[in-house]
Amino acid sequence: MTRLTGSALRVTVYIGENDTWHHKPLYTEIVHRAHAAGLAGASVFRGIEGFGASSLIHTSRLLSLSEDLPVAVVIVDTETRVREFLPQLDELITEGLVTLDDCEVIRYAGRDGTRDASRGRTGTKGKKSL
Repeated sequence: MTRLTGSALRVTVYIGENDTWHHKPLYTEIVHRAHAAGLAGASVFRGIEGFGASSLIHTSRLLSLSEDLPVAVVIVDTETRVREFLPQLDELITEGLVTLDDCEVIRYAGRDGTRDASRGRTGTKGKKSL
């Protein structure tokens, strides 16, 4: 497990929900490659409305025919590790936008790894774990 606290780099990949890589969703391929590269974390967020270079507005509103909603894949790790991963994004992305942002990470985790169901997170009741 990668532990990360302090300065980091966040890469956000903006693509369409229907973008694919070898008949799989592109966002899935990006997340799996980030995991295989050992990066600290990646998440996919589905937008409810947006537009990009095409200037077409994509929306999830009931009467809309659009199903190609915006998707953001967010990856956070050290600057070195993120920059080493960028060539893989070059290979995967033919249309989209990638942004890089400096950020600071504060990672919270329990010391003994037990799960506290009453709080919905890892930690030991009554003990502070920072």
